[in-house]
Amino acid sequence: MFGGRAEVQRCQIHKRRNVKEHLPKSAQGDTDRRIRNAYAMTGYAEAKAELGKIFRQLERINPSAARSLEEGLEETLTVHRLGVGTLLRQTLASSNPIESCLSTVERVARNVKRWRAGDHALRWTATGLLEAEKKFRKVKAFGNWKSFSAN
Repeated sequence: MFGGRAEVQRCQIHKRRNVKEHLPKSAQGDTDRRIRNAYAMTGYAEAKAELGKIFRQLERINPSAARSLEEGLEETLTVHRLGVGTLLRQTLASSNPIESCLSTVERVARNVKRWRAGDHALRWTATGLLEAEKKFRKVKAFGNWKSFSAN
């Protein structure tokens, strides 16, 4: 729908976990802390520069971990590039809210054994989303985000 103007934010939590899995236990803590601190930076350029330093270090330690960090790196910094505030960024930088919502849809529809008409799956998905909506909470700092132009 949005084509080239669509913005994608990859989950920073999953990125940290994926990089960590490639490393020996002795290097996991320090590397995870450095990546977490880079994502906590407010500026896009400084966060990207710090992640670049971590990438170069990982290339020497473990090339697989370096490739894991590099893959989709730009998309893990979308909230930084858009100038999203710190509190709102904490929610938007993770895919956990949408995964929680989709797991509720899955739970609601899991006992359906016979899918009939084409819109049957859509109706059950809508039912699951309505169920998930009951557990939604207000996103921290939802009213404080900067507006940006999608030019």
